[in-house]
Amino acid sequence: MTYEGGCHCGAARYKVGGVPQHVSVCHCTDCRKSAGAPFVSWAAFSSSDFESSGDIKSFRSSEHAVRHFCKQCGTGLFYVNEEALPGLVDIQTCTLDNPEALAPLLQVQAVEQLSWTIGLESLPKFNRFPE
Repeated sequence: MTYEGGCHCGAARYKVGGVPQHVSVCHCTDCRKSAGAPFVSWAAFSSSDFESSGDIKSFRSSEHAVRHFCKQCGTGLFYVNEEALPGLVDIQTCTLDNPEALAPLLQVQAVEQLSWTIGLESLPKFNRFPE
């Protein structure tokens, strides 16, 4: 299977093939800070099955972690950490052209999960902004 995705403005693209090693939601502070979101969904693939193109910049967010994002619009795209995930590239699944293709199967770094994200499904839900 081949998956394609890219940034919000279209200046950066990627393509990855094969079967993901994992598809997860990460609750760590580093992911939250880089995405400005309460958690991030990731899918890890073999680096040899991954290719990217366009205006991509990287940022070393910790000693071993390198986050890659669009230089134009800032969309976070993928992550590499040879210490924790050797030989893998972790893509942010919501940047896929079809983000429904890879649903998370587990949650990681749950010790850092924001307490208010537990039970989000119990909140009132509207199809669009309420009037």
